[in-house]
Amino acid sequence: MDKVQQLADRYVAVWNETDDERRRQAIADLWAPEGEHYVGTQEVRGYAALEKRIVDSHTKWVRNGGYRFRAAKDIRALHDVVTFHWEMVPRNGENIAAIGLEFLVVDKENRILTDYQFPL
Repeated sequence: MDKVQQLADRYVAVWNETDDERRRQAIADLWAPEGEHYVGTQEVRGYAALEKRIVDSHTKWVRNGGYRFRAAKDIRALHDVVTFHWEMVPRNGENIAAIGLEFLVVDKENRILTDYQFPL
């Protein structure tokens, strides 16, 4: 289960990443080349679209909003599906401002094929 928790921790870290090159590399490490991400009405596919989605979120919530994301320690895995909750907290605090559920479909190398994000 440690390997799966590491996936969740790496996943939320990419949303907090401030360095463009490290973020780009983390996206390539986490997702398959044609990986998909769905949240609300947004649908993105592939590294360039994933990068834009993550940068937009980072700009709004991390850079300008003063928040950071972290993975809750409730990760579960079954075959090719991984689920966990994420929390958005103030950069220098612990009060939870928002939570969400991630539902990931992964390949045999634990790279994300499909990412369904459900803000709660």
